[in-house]
Amino acid sequence: MTQAPIYLQRHDHHAELVLNRPERRNALSARMWSALPELLADAADDPSIKLLVVRGEGGAFTAGADISEFETVYATAEAAEAYTKAIAKGLDGLAHFPKPTLAVIRGACVGGGCGLALSCDLRFAASDSRFGITPAKLGLAYTLNDTKRLIDAVGVPVAKDLLYSARLVDGIEALDIGLINRCFEPDTLDAEVGTYLATMLSRSTGSARAIKRVIHLIRAGVDHDTDETRQLFLDAFRSEDFQEGYRAFLDKRAPDFTGKA
Repeated sequence: MTQAPIYLQRHDHHAELVLNRPERRNALSARMWSALPELLADAADDPSIKLLVVRGEGGAFTAGADISEFETVYATAEAAEAYTKAIAKGLDGLAHFPKPTLAVIRGACVGGGCGLALSCDLRFAASDSRFGITPAKLGLAYTLNDTKRLIDAVGVPVAKDLLYSARLVDGIEALDIGLINRCFEPDTLDAEVGTYLATMLSRSTGSARAIKRVIHLIRAGVDHDTDETRQLFLDAFRSEDFQEGYRAFLDKRAPDFTGKA
């Protein structure tokens, strides 16, 4: 097994982005943030990958930024700016990843780890996992992009509560406030994720790409059809997936989607 602190593990039709510092509860180092954009590009460019799972090795998703590096990464204004830009590039890259993304969360999902999870489309968690967004504990601010992703998930009042208090919530409360999509008992999480992945992998990759793009545009403030959105809609009718989908419907069989345009 690789010793890299973050790596891409490929399966038949999906990949896992694995945070691999279990001895540090997968604390996110500067090296990990810098590696993230290239790993995402590799997964985006691989036509065999229909979706991306983000998970932590061991018992934690990630405890957040590696605070032991702070004396170095915040030593000067220039170093702090470079570090902040690397984090933003990684989180924004994950948020704009063109295929569906699913964070599978056990244990700690705190600080930058919660930001990483919020950059995914979906979040499934164990009931005993722990979530927190903690800049107020460190005297730091929270970026606009990260704050918007939090607000998009939980709304303004809950976002204020989580940010002002920096309190931790478990998976059950995280589900109740909209921070995650599904919550399962720890011993059933993997099986439930596997079942959901099988469902997603049976669906059209082309549809998922178009749907994700439209959702992104809506969240960015677009409130009416544009030339791009109309073209996305029309292009679907010319795709191999549509040809396969409607023929399978007529033949009363399960479709075998290729994801090709």
